[in-house]
Order: sequence, then C-alpha cells, then structure tokens
Amino acid sequence: MNFLSQWETLARLLLAAGLGSLIGFERERLLWTAGIRTHMLVSVGACLFMIVSAYGFAGVAGPGIVLDPSRVAAQVVSGIGFLGAGAILARNEIVRGLTTAASVWSVAAIGLAVGGGLYFAASSSTAIILLILAGVKPLEEAYRARNQSCTLIIDGESGCLTPQKVGEALKIREKQIERFLVATAEAGDRISVVLSRVSKEDIAGFIDRLQKLDGVDQVTASKHRE
Repeated sequence: MNFLSQWETLARLLLAAGLGSLIGFERERLLWTAGIRTHMLVSVGACLFMIVSAYGFAGVAGPGIVLDPSRVAAQVVSGIGFLGAGAILARNEIVRGLTTAASVWSVAAIGLAVGGGLYFAASSSTAIILLILAGVKPLEEAYRARNQSCTLIIDGESGCLTPQKVGEALKIREKQIERFLVATAEAGDRISVVLSRVSKEDIAGFIDRLQKLDGVDQVTASKHRE
C-alpha cells in the first residue's frame, strides 16, 4: 500500500472543502441551518476519514495483515445520518429539511470520493447535485402548484348540495372529491369538501362557481400541499 504525499493530502482536503462549499452555498441562500460551513466540514471530514482509512495504516501492512479501507467509508455512510436527522423539522404535520439532509449525506459521499482519489466522480457528482438542487426546483414547484389539495367550507340551505352536484358545478372528476361531510343545524348545512389535485387558480374559480348555486350562502377555502 502506497503512502500519500503531504501535498496530495492537502490538495484532496482542499478540493473536498471546495466542492462541499458549492453545495452548501445553494442551501445557504435559502437560509437553511445546514449551510456553507456545515457542508464544507462534512465533506472535509469524510475526505479525511477516507484518507486515513486508505493510507493511514499503510505502515502496519505486511504478511498476514489485510487492510480493508472500505470499512471506514461504510461507517461514514451510516454515521452521517445524525447530521441529516438534525436538519429535518416536523411542524404542523409538515416535514421540512429532507432535501438539506440528503445534500449533507451526498456531500459526505463526495468527500469520500475525493479522499479515495476519484476526482472525476466527485466533480461530476457535485455538478449533478447542484443541477438537482437549483435546476429541478422550479419544475418541482410548478408541478406541485398544479397538484394541491384544498378544503371548501360551504354554508347554505339544508340539502342544497350533494357530491354529484359539486362535481358537476366544479367540472372535476369524482375521484378528486376525497371527502364530503355535512353538518346540519337549524340555520342550514355546513358542508366540508376536500378536493385533491387542483391548482391555485382552480380554487379561486371553485369559490365563484359554488356561490352562484341556488341555496349556497357563503364559500371559504383553505389550501395545502399534498
């Protein structure tokens, strides 16, 4: 097993820091907690682990002694999970931070690749990850904008609406009506309708269409992402 020169070691650590900073900057501009410094540290740390694993024990190698550099790399892959878990937040049944956690995990892989001397793989992975984080996001947001779910609260006269009548008025498929609940009171019915796979523009139009129906007094809507 060959030793790694001091200059080569420094070059690998600096390259790992540089590649990690590129991904960290993308997260930093979105004001995530795991930003430039976090990603740089993860990448450099993973690179150092790989260097130590591959070259740090070369002096003890000899007849009957077999070293397995992949063992440390495998532990980095599983051990980096605690940082990813720290980036994930759950608020009001909405999970946030999964993308940042995945980027931290990916940066660890980049550091391992640099530490192992796989410069092309590390550089290519960095470019691909940046493309995914920055380039694919507008497409993802456009898709999600067309695939929201919403809850319509309809106040009106008793028996004024049925699921079939709502579907016909809104011109939507029957499967898009996930829930139709009616609460009857002396003043009339309060109907809760949950719709899926609708856009923000659709929701505004739904309110106008329903309010034009006979027996409907008021319609309010609340939307949320699926």
